[in-house]
Amino acid sequence: MSTAATALDERHREEGAFATLRRGLAMMPEFRRGLPVTFALALAATAGRVVVPIAVQQVIDRGLAGPGGPDAEFVRTVVLVCAGVVLLNVLAVYRMNVRLFRTTETALAGLRTRAFRHVHDLSVLHQQGQRRGSLVSRVTSDVDQLSTFMQWGGVLGVISLGQLLVATVVMAVYSWQLTLVVLACFLPLAAAVRYLAARLAVAYGVVRERVGDVLAAVSEAVVGAPTVRAYGIRERTAARLDRAIQRHYRAQVKAQQVTAAVFVSGEFVAAVANVAVVVAGVLLGLDGDITAGTLVAFLFLVTLFVAPVQIATEVLNEGQNAIAGFRRVLDVLETAPDVRDPAVAGPGEARQLPHAPLGVRFEHVSFRYAPGARPALEDVDLEIAPRRRVAVVGETGSGKTTFAKLVTRLMDPTEGRVLLGDDDAGWVPLDRVAFASLRQRVVMVPQDGFLFDATVADNVRYGRPGTTDAEVRTALEELGLGDWVAGLPEGVATRVGQRGDSLSAGERQLVAVARAYVADPDLLVLDEATSAVDPATERRLTHALDRLTDGRTTLTIAHRLSTAERADEVLVVDAGRVVQRGTHADLVDAVGPYARLHASWRRSSAGEPAPTA
Repeated sequence: MSTAATALDERHREEGAFATLRRGLAMMPEFRRGLPVTFALALAATAGRVVVPIAVQQVIDRGLAGPGGPDAEFVRTVVLVCAGVVLLNVLAVYRMNVRLFRTTETALAGLRTRAFRHVHDLSVLHQQGQRRGSLVSRVTSDVDQLSTFMQWGGVLGVISLGQLLVATVVMAVYSWQLTLVVLACFLPLAAAVRYLAARLAVAYGVVRERVGDVLAAVSEAVVGAPTVRAYGIRERTAARLDRAIQRHYRAQVKAQQVTAAVFVSGEFVAAVANVAVVVAGVLLGLDGDITAGTLVAFLFLVTLFVAPVQIATEVLNEGQNAIAGFRRVLDVLETAPDVRDPAVAGPGEARQLPHAPLGVRFEHVSFRYAPGARPALEDVDLEIAPRRRVAVVGETGSGKTTFAKLVTRLMDPTEGRVLLGDDDAGWVPLDRVAFASLRQRVVMVPQDGFLFDATVADNVRYGRPGTTDAEVRTALEELGLGDWVAGLPEGVATRVGQRGDSLSAGERQLVAVARAYVADPDLLVLDEATSAVDPATERRLTHALDRLTDGRTTLTIAHRLSTAERADEVLVVDAGRVVQRGTHADLVDAVGPYARLHASWRRSSAGEPAPTA
């Protein structure tokens, strides 16, 4: 995780709930648009609730204890009006709920979509700095928690707030003295809740982090199930998951302890307020300051006043949980991508790659994975001509993969710049190329050959959406893979399973090569995987790669030096620097790292599969 992103997370952990809500509402225009009408319906709904206390007061003071004795007609009229208002209140509550549900779901769907897309916009370096489970939890469970709160706590919160305001106004109209008694009882609770809310915010921040820990442990155990079984480490894996669950349990218990304190405080103050109103009301009644009907109505109003306060304890509990999740989602959205699409800055900022064969130029490029770390690449200055097949070789950790990631702009250099183009059409700085143009013209085939849970044809189609099954079969035939696909149970319609687990490692790589072939790029970057396949699949894959790279600028991270032997040119990387460059024939006879690597590879590959270089 980048230093800037870490600092952002730490700063936002200290902010209050209202500050988080302000940040969130700024990113949820769909929710803001639906609020005014929802609040209007809430006011109508809460206003209807005070009709019953008013009706009770009128019936007692005028309908039953009036100067002329009981007035049945007046009582009937009041009851009918009260029933009509209650019916309208029910309709207002129904419409408010429907609007609130629709508005929140629309807003949260937009938030979830933006968060998911933003995760993809973050650099590979940032994604590698966070556990996948943590990122997944921010887009899934954290948003789900917010959705639950807004649809349950949001409804109660809106109604309760309106009910509190209306009840206070009506109480003040009936008796300002009793109103002051009620407010005096609840003022200490307001201070206590403010303190406890801060503790809840911290507690539920930990809870949401522990949810991410559990998801990370579960996803790793599921994805790594074959390794777990192969090495007999079920108990160790289960123990790791148990520890994550126990940490989540302890965090939840700690948060609930604070919640219990809030709830008990609300219950105690509500009881004190009711007793105080009865005592003060009787004394005022004895002095003739209020009537019996007013006192009874006031007790109803106190109930309406107290109920929102008691509900607020539960809303506060769920709210702090939701706010903690909301804060994590917003932190992702506010993390600036390290690798930004220049097209986002405006149409004039982005450039298109020239319609010509692409070469590559490194101008004094250096890269560090973290500030102060040793350079993964240091002062690389070279040019690769278009349509050349170049193998990049070196020992593990020498910088080969970093070289490939910079060319495909999965990361940006720490110093210097990378350019694509040629001398005739011109060179374009890679950080100025629109992603749409870059991804269309430059394709990387990773070593693991990742496949999606779909058919062979669907996975190939990721290279060029709209490709028909017939065109997929043609592409496979042209790559010399027709006999292989014909041997699959359903041909190109065969499902490959999650992550392509229904296919072997070599077969997954064949599909990945076909995907790159239909994409028809001008610049191809290959993280070679032939060292991990059987001889028969290796022959198929080698033939397919030869067809794929024909006529294209190709950079191959060569794990087997047989690839370097077939390349037009070889780059030898050592400790982040390009230390040798030339053809295989020139370098193998020269004194230097390549000759040593090649000799070691030839010795180790005699009679057995070749190890990595």
